[in-house]
Amino acid sequence: MSTHAYEDSHVEQIGHSEAGVEQKHLGEKAADWADGRLGIYNLAKSNLRKIFPDHWSFMLGEICLYSFIIIILTGVYLTLFFQPSMAEVVYHGSYVPLQGIKMSAAYESALDISFDVRGGLLIRQIHHWAAIVFVAAMLVHMMRVFFTGAFRKPREINWLFGFLLLFLGMFDGFMGYSLPDDLLSGTGIRFMEGAILSVPIVGSYLAMFLYGGQFPGNDIIPRFFTIHVLLIPGIMLGLLVAHLILVFYHKHTQFAGPGRTEKNVVGMPLMPVYMAKAGGFFFLVFGVIAFVSAIASVNPIWAYGPYRPDQVSTDAQPDWYMGFSEGLIRIMPGWEIRAWGHTLVLGVFIPLVVFGLMFVVIAIYPFLEGWITGDKREHHILDRPRNAPVRTGLGVAWIVEYIILLVGGGNDLFATHLHLSINAITWTCRILFFVGPVIAFIVTKRWCMGLQRKDRDKILHGRETGTIKRLPHGEFIEVHEQLPQAELYTLTAHEQNAPAELPPAVDENGVKRKIGRIAKLRAKLSDGYFGPQSQIAKPTAEEHAELTSGHGHH
Repeated sequence: MSTHAYEDSHVEQIGHSEAGVEQKHLGEKAADWADGRLGIYNLAKSNLRKIFPDHWSFMLGEICLYSFIIIILTGVYLTLFFQPSMAEVVYHGSYVPLQGIKMSAAYESALDISFDVRGGLLIRQIHHWAAIVFVAAMLVHMMRVFFTGAFRKPREINWLFGFLLLFLGMFDGFMGYSLPDDLLSGTGIRFMEGAILSVPIVGSYLAMFLYGGQFPGNDIIPRFFTIHVLLIPGIMLGLLVAHLILVFYHKHTQFAGPGRTEKNVVGMPLMPVYMAKAGGFFFLVFGVIAFVSAIASVNPIWAYGPYRPDQVSTDAQPDWYMGFSEGLIRIMPGWEIRAWGHTLVLGVFIPLVVFGLMFVVIAIYPFLEGWITGDKREHHILDRPRNAPVRTGLGVAWIVEYIILLVGGGNDLFATHLHLSINAITWTCRILFFVGPVIAFIVTKRWCMGLQRKDRDKILHGRETGTIKRLPHGEFIEVHEQLPQAELYTLTAHEQNAPAELPPAVDENGVKRKIGRIAKLRAKLSDGYFGPQSQIAKPTAEEHAELTSGHGHH
């Protein structure tokens, strides 16, 4: 009897459980099903409440992500109509000025997208503008990371991921605006061929491999198309996922402030606050890019006409992010070396080497600074750029160099629009190429140190109130007010590294040490970064107490 009672009770409990399951919402059932197989509840519990700091500069990385999503979405739409073929056809489309003109099937399909596909021109414009914004946002985002020292341990690998995304984004953009096979893009492809041919010994083989024969060949557009829509985006997608995973794993950096340490993050949780902001910001970015695309034309291929090897379009310029590479070649003298029946075109090869070295220096900088400082600690608190004068000076020097090369790459436009001599512009850029970054570095470094002195004065003497007081003996002074504790903490939270010192000339046994050139070089660089000529000592607690004790105004 007791056994039957137990069984009846057990069956009744199961029945209630099943009834409860049936009452669950369909979405809840789907979530339970997924959790039983993927463990999403534990995953969400550990990640969706992750804290992110709130600062406007962190939105730069989001702009990169959102513009990349826009590029993918619009790119998929465009591939449905674009024909990556160099087969010769005769145009009979809607654009009357080009009717009856021979052109490639790629150029014809690009015209059809622009004039015959509903919404095609707007999608083309959004795709191109999103690519421009993507590269610009990545460059500015990396500058923010550079100037604030966010690349330091443990984020050196993430810096490399970001660098590769920028590098691949630039070249994918170049291939993208080359696909329509118009006169402007064809000129750019010819420019690239010249750079490849300047490489000693293997240049001609590389060009034959890329173009599938003599320029322009019949394979370059199909090959660019495959690289542009499949190879590079696939690599970039993997790098982007890895980049975001490391951001989650390392936790987000934050600026110094009360309550913020190297072991915590102060901010808002990912769900629901940060996700709600991110969702709204995505549509804001999408809306701004769509608005710009609707009112500002970029790459009007119908105005250039189809590419012909015997023609060059007027005012031929690449997108801004590739303009500095053209500037390197335009300001370089046309030097050549002829020996043993071969010609080495230094006027193109040297700029190509400099172009590559610039990227190499950007990629390895975190490791270079880490070697100079010898700092093996983890850093999650960001630097204020003024507190790292040498690093900030190097960053500004690079920006100035970039601008000089952009001007050099557009010397013909500056000459025609401003009625200047193109030779004068070229020679000015040649001189500024060497002088400009040095001046920018010196000025920026002194500016940063001046701001450090201002911070020191504010800490010790307080802020100016604008109130003038006359002392009993007739002297007029301005009353200063002591800073709040929160601001004092923010101004003094940064660390100041001491320069690396060489070991004593002799050891404890009186034997002369052998100090290598690398060690001496590291010591000199470290002194340049952290010596008294590169940073103003922070006021100590004793100095602050001595000046502020016994009076609140002075």
